[in-house]
Amino acid sequence: MKLRRFLAPALLLIAAGAAHAGGSMSSSRFCDRSQELTATEQDKLLRFAAVVREELAATEGSVALISRSGLDLSRFGIRYSHAALAWRHDSDAGWSARQLYYACDEGRPRIFDQGTAGFAMGTDDPKLGYISIVRLPAETVPPLRRALLDPARVQHLLAGSYSANAYAYGLQYQNCNQWVVELLGAAWGELPDGADLRERAQAWLRSAPYAPEPVTIPSRWLMFGSIFVPLVHLSDHPQDAVNTMRLQVSLPSTLETLIRQRLPASERVEICHDGKQVVVHKGWEPVAEGCVPGANDRVVVLD
Repeated sequence: MKLRRFLAPALLLIAAGAAHAGGSMSSSRFCDRSQELTATEQDKLLRFAAVVREELAATEGSVALISRSGLDLSRFGIRYSHAALAWRHDSDAGWSARQLYYACDEGRPRIFDQGTAGFAMGTDDPKLGYISIVRLPAETVPPLRRALLDPARVQHLLAGSYSANAYAYGLQYQNCNQWVVELLGAAWGELPDGADLRERAQAWLRSAPYAPEPVTIPSRWLMFGSIFVPLVHLSDHPQDAVNTMRLQVSLPSTLETLIRQRLPASERVEICHDGKQVVVHKGWEPVAEGCVPGANDRVVVLD
């Protein structure tokens, strides 16, 4: 199965504008993106992934939120585009990341487990990358782990259609971060399985309350160019949001905000690299742009 690497909503809207200027785009333009790494780049990314594994291994519980950066979306105030739930194996204490991906050959979203190294190396820029891990209090993990490893509930929370900029409270589409937060809602609400689980999980999230900060699209040209991109949709968003170009979309940052509000004892660690060094930064304040270490950050030299 060919799995499409996630593109952040804002990035797809940028691509939509390009499509509007130069002709329509097919979904294969997004599915077939790949990059060739040099041996040096691959070695540094593997060493970066090893530090990520160390930080996961230090997690007291057996489930954590893990997020990954993609292309540079700083102009939109977005560092992280793709979130997953990392879970510790019972057998060998290794970790995997369970996440939603778009299956290109099937034209639909699927759930996919990926090793820590593969997840950490899945960034678009081999010279600069960020990983965020949110460690949950161990006593809060069991219901989340049960939901995450329950095949029936996992599938009932999966929508049939994908949209990179899916409305956070829509049932028509879903993006990767939306699947994660709906699973959090189903687990924390201890919701029983059923075909309407997504609807009930969203109702629980509304009452939490879960209110993602809207993504502001800076240009109507970008907004309405989305009609040329098959993996971006506006039909599920409230008309007021479309008119004001402020789309309420689930992103890793909105998931972290929800977790911090509901479980204030949670801990966050950010691991980044700039091709020369890895920085391990603990706390809810983000590491400095460009992966610049602070006074209390741990640094692992790559050169």
